[in-house]
Amino acid sequence: MTAIGIYLLTIYNLHLSFWIWAILFFSPDIGMLGYLVNTKVGAVVYNLFHHKGIAIALAVAGYYLHNDILTAIGILLFSHASFDRILGYGLKYEDSFKNTHLGSIGKNQ
Repeated sequence: MTAIGIYLLTIYNLHLSFWIWAILFFSPDIGMLGYLVNTKVGAVVYNLFHHKGIAIALAVAGYYLHNDILTAIGILLFSHASFDRILGYGLKYEDSFKNTHLGSIGKNQ
């Protein structure tokens, strides 16, 4: 899924250079800032930026509205979320950053 997303970003690249896309690829992790408030807010904000369903909905909406920016944002979010799943980072539960729908992350799995 990550590879498909990256391929689609080559189509909807908005004429941005590769290094900008490399930075933007990791931009959804800004959702971790919600954890500065508390774990509940952190989980909601993080999951908003890492939910594949939301990403697909944005990409499809952008496609049908002929809005390449919205399409690219959706594809970018999808690609990033898929990459995170490869690394074992899933959607977060409200009790802890380390408690995800894929299981526990970190050294104390």
